[in-house]
Amino acid sequence: MVETSDEWITSRTGIKERHIAAAHESTSDFAAKAALKAMANAGLNGDQIDLIIVATVTPDMPFPSTACQVQQKIGALRAVAFDIEAACSGFIYGLEIARQFIANHACETVLVIGADKLSSIVDWTDRNTCVLFGDGAAAAIVQHRPNSAGVMAAVMGADGSKGSVLCVPAGGSRLPASTETLIKRQHFIRMNGKETFKNAVQAMQAAGEEVLRRCGLAVSDLACIIPHQANRRIIDAVAERLEARPEQVFVNVDRFGNTSAASVGIALSEAVETGRVQRGDLVLLLVFGAGFTWGAAVVEW
Repeated sequence: MVETSDEWITSRTGIKERHIAAAHESTSDFAAKAALKAMANAGLNGDQIDLIIVATVTPDMPFPSTACQVQQKIGALRAVAFDIEAACSGFIYGLEIARQFIANHACETVLVIGADKLSSIVDWTDRNTCVLFGDGAAAAIVQHRPNSAGVMAAVMGADGSKGSVLCVPAGGSRLPASTETLIKRQHFIRMNGKETFKNAVQAMQAAGEEVLRRCGLAVSDLACIIPHQANRRIIDAVAERLEARPEQVFVNVDRFGNTSAASVGIALSEAVETGRVQRGDLVLLLVFGAGFTWGAAVVEW
């Protein structure tokens, strides 16, 4: 589609393969699949879900929310449901919202989903972006667990002044769909790669250091660090700045690419399933996304 090669992509991003949803699949379809898997792992049915939070930048449609469509597909008809938009930071934003609902005794069981069909907003003629993104979903059940720290602390941030560095310009109220926006290909992802790289590394490093400070922990105390899987160079730069050991950092960007809000959740799921993260381990989650948005959380698994 574009002038590139496997060697060019791999050397600059670390990505070897990605998953692309079928044309008939929407974000809510694979969000619901991830939700049902998480519910099965937790031994829960739909009637036991109090709240559904879906983090996505590729909703099925402007409204109703993707969360409402997931609610119907998983049979969680008594659950409150809403979407949040924090791009690649969405999973940690959703996790912290869930924690607040539980800490305030407003909910007992919250389903947090990060899901995106980025293939639907990728400009396949733009070599700088079309090699980066994949589709996917990740889901987690959040509940109070006695005698466990759970989410020990979370840090979130945003800088709207840099929103134009990574965005989809058209399709909203500022630039509604028109013949002109279609001709100019303004409904696809646009990114200044150098600025995104610089800000991502700085923000994830700062968020990671701050959340560890709040917990009274050092990097050496962590069993696993799971950064947003956007680009291998970003991951390596963040790990180096945090002075993390290579074996502490979990990486699967080579097999999934950047799946936005699903990224850190997919990586966490794989880390647990492969035994890389076990009960009682301390895990640092790091994210960065359009907005700009960023966040970090320390979790006792």
